[in-house]
Parts: sequence; C-alpha cells; structure tokens
Amino acid sequence: MELASFEFSSLSLAAPAVAIGLAVITRKVLLSLAAGIVCGALLLTSFDPALFLKYLSTAFLKVFWDDGLNKWNVFILLFLIILGVMTSLITLAGGTRAFGEWARKRIQTRKGSQLLTVMLGIIIFIDDYFNSLAVGNISRPLSDRHRISRAKLAYLLDSTAAPVCVITPISSWGAYIIALIGSVMLTHGVTEITPFAAFISMVPMNLYAIFALALVVLAAWMDLNVGPMKRHELLAQEGQLYDPSKGEPPGAIEITECDKGHVGDLVMPIIVLVIATVFSILWTGAQAQAEAGQSFTVLGAFEHTDVATSLVMGGSVGLLVSILMLLRHRLPSGMVTEAFVDGAKSMLDAIYILVLAWVLIDVISNLDTGKYLAGLVSGSIDASMIPALLFVISGIMAFATGTSWGTFGIMLPIAGDMAAGTDIAQLLPIMSAVLAGAVFGDHCSPISDTTILSSTGASCHHIDHVMTQLPYSGGVALVAFFGYLTMGLTDSMTVGFMTSLAAFVLLVLCFKKLSADIVPNGVRQFA
Repeated sequence: MELASFEFSSLSLAAPAVAIGLAVITRKVLLSLAAGIVCGALLLTSFDPALFLKYLSTAFLKVFWDDGLNKWNVFILLFLIILGVMTSLITLAGGTRAFGEWARKRIQTRKGSQLLTVMLGIIIFIDDYFNSLAVGNISRPLSDRHRISRAKLAYLLDSTAAPVCVITPISSWGAYIIALIGSVMLTHGVTEITPFAAFISMVPMNLYAIFALALVVLAAWMDLNVGPMKRHELLAQEGQLYDPSKGEPPGAIEITECDKGHVGDLVMPIIVLVIATVFSILWTGAQAQAEAGQSFTVLGAFEHTDVATSLVMGGSVGLLVSILMLLRHRLPSGMVTEAFVDGAKSMLDAIYILVLAWVLIDVISNLDTGKYLAGLVSGSIDASMIPALLFVISGIMAFATGTSWGTFGIMLPIAGDMAAGTDIAQLLPIMSAVLAGAVFGDHCSPISDTTILSSTGASCHHIDHVMTQLPYSGGVALVAFFGYLTMGLTDSMTVGFMTSLAAFVLLVLCFKKLSADIVPNGVRQFA
C-alpha cells in the first residue's frame, strides 16, 4: 500500500497532537484516540476515501493478525481478561474484604497504605505491565479503606513501574536496553567496558528515573497532593474515590462478597501469580537461549524472554489457584459464572483504549513522527547542550508516540553518533539522557500503554490519571533538565547530579507548601 511520506514534515506531528489535545480538552479518551487515527490515516492516504478505508481496516487487523497471530498484542489483552476474572473471583470469595480488614488492623494510616504500594511497586520490578496490574490489585482494597483516591493510587503505580524497570538490569526493560547500548558501543569501538557494566554505570545518570522514584516515596511519606490531585484526594475523603459522573472506571467490579473469605483468598493467588510469572519469564527466556545455541544465564533469559507469553502462563496459573480457592466456599454455580463474565467485562474499557492506542501508534510510526523529531537534533549543536537537548527531544518523542521502547530504538543510535562526533567519553551520560527523556515522555503520555495499564490497575479514569500525574512528572522533568544542562556545561556527572538534587529539594518544598493536608476525618486543611 503506497502511503504519503512525512518524515521531513511537521505534519507528522498532526495525529499525536490531535489525539493528545482532544484528550486533554474533552477528557474523552476513545473519541480522542479515534480522531488521531482518522487524522493520521487521512494524511497517509492523501485523503483518498477508498485507500483510507483500506488502510484503516489493515491497521486494525494488524493489532490481532500481522502475517500470523500478533502474539504480543493478543496475549496482553488476554492477560488483562485473566486478571479481570481473577480479581472478580477473589472479590467473590471475600478475599478483598478480608485483606482490607486484616490490613486495616496493621496498617492504620494513609501514609502506611501509600508506602506499602510504593514498596510493592519497587519489589515487583520484573515488567512494567505486570507491576501496574498486579500491585494495583493488591493495593486497591487497602487504599480504598483509607480513602486514597484512585488517581493517587494510579500515580503511585505508574511511578514505580517504568522508573524502576529502566534502572533494573534484571527486568524486561533492562535486558532490552543492555542489548541496544551494546550495539551502539560496538558500532563506535567502545570495548573497555561491557554493556552490562555500562548499564550499571548509567543508573545514577538516569536523573529522571532516580528523582521520580524519590518523589513518589516522598509523595507517599509526606502525603503530597498538588494540582488536580488535591481535588481528587479531598473528594476521596468524602467517599468519592473517583469521579462518578464518568461512570465506572476500567477494572471496577461490583460483586457481592462472600462473608467467609480469608486473607489467603487474595494473597495466595497473587503470590502464585508473581512466582509463576517470574518462572515463566525465565523459562521462555531459557528456551530462546537454547534455540540460539547459548548457555543459560539469568540476564540472557530476561533479554530473550517472551514477556506476553509469560504473562499469560503466569496469569493462567494464578487464575487456576483463584478458582481452587473459591471452590472451598461452595458458592452457587450461577454466582461463579456471573463473576467470570463480570470480571472479563470489567476490562473491556481498558481493552478498547489499548487497541485504539496501538492503532494510533502504528499510524504515528507510518507518519515517521519519531524520525522527524530525531531529525531536529541534527546539524550544528553545541556539545555542552547535547545531554539536555536529547533529554527534551526524547521526552517529546515518547510523549507523542506513546512508546519509550521505540524512542530508545531511534534515539540511542543517534546519541552514539553525536557522542562520537564530539567526545566519545560522554557516550554514557548522553545515552542516559535519552533513557531519562524517553521514560519521562512515556510516563505522562495519554497514549502510552503503560499509562493506560496503570489507570486500569488502579481502577481510575484514564484522563484523570494523566492530568493528576502531570505536575509530579513535569516537576521531576525540570529537575532532570537542570541536571543534564549542568552536566553538559561542566562535563561532570557529579555536579549535574548535585544540581538536580538541589532542584529536587526546592521542588519538594514547593509541593509541600502547595499540598492539601488530608486528615483522616476528612477535614480540609492546607499547609
């Protein structure tokens, strides 16, 4: 199919601009994504009606079938359904209520509830999709008990998903990044350090990830609620955990709970889910290594693993345990069947959003939005400005395209070329700026799949999550920008980090001053 090229045209930005702009203005996610798709498809097909319809049908088909089953997309959707059914069965068994009662006796403060969510998010670092959904299901009953808004929960989930994964070598993200930076280093003859050691060295230079994690810990510890988050937290104290005028958010399930439930009805399926998923990740990775004639290594397994298949395998085992736990209560078969259906239906909104987001990302890819933005960094650029500039460009690219991994793939080789053309010794700081910018853009993009799944895990309306998270992610982005700017001007990673640290302290003090002070009895106070 012959499509128009926009690699060198600012029109390549039209589709993401329409989708993101409408989402912010109308707060109607499906409408906004669809409008972005239509806009991009019209441009690509030069407004030819027949070609437009053919392109759209092909783009939607590719989500599920692309020269064979599109296993990644289909299995991610299947995992969402499995998790929805699991949640429904756990709720029916009374596990959610029992866990809430158990936790209420032991975790009696809002601070404790939020810190538990953050801790779980950091511990479950294997994959950002799994992190957002699994931790959301564990933490939601407790956060609801303490009247923590779903928007705040979604922020806690999102900020301990990608920022943790991007600095953890033993994760799906870490393995992918190590492979990419290894190829960049090989291209430019950097052999005095291994790709793994280079990744570890880059961790303290990933200023956005480091300070995003620091802020989410302090946001939980100090109960920082600024911007739109302030309104959501105050409404939560009045019993409105989400905006009821928008209907039930993705992942919301209304089921009569069994009064004989135990904590184990929730904890056991989740623990089995985590263990089975980790085992599946290692197993599929080991299989791939064996097929490639390589000996087994943990890092190699994470690099070659099939994440989507592993999630479905782990989810299926977790679902089986949920069923076995439920059978102990001898509930009527009609209630169990209804729970299965309701659990699957609870994920439909998230599935619709995710499918449209994937189609839009494919449209944006055909528009060459990423290549156009990458081209903006070419030409004569002061070497001292390269880290800050690449941080900004990578952030814009990930925000517009909705993918940090795609941004890594495009921008890391460009970062290598720019370092080789100026000072190869600055290769690692420059690549770190790309990683940081990509995570920032992906973190706050309304068309990012990780943002969508964090909303789903928290059972929060998607645009509410996007808008409430922006002050936090935007503040940390400024902190990182000042650090990269200083790093480039002084040629010192230490000075750059200390600059970011000073800016971060000012940010936290500002947030504390602006934050609503939420107290258990719901009285509205301000610091």
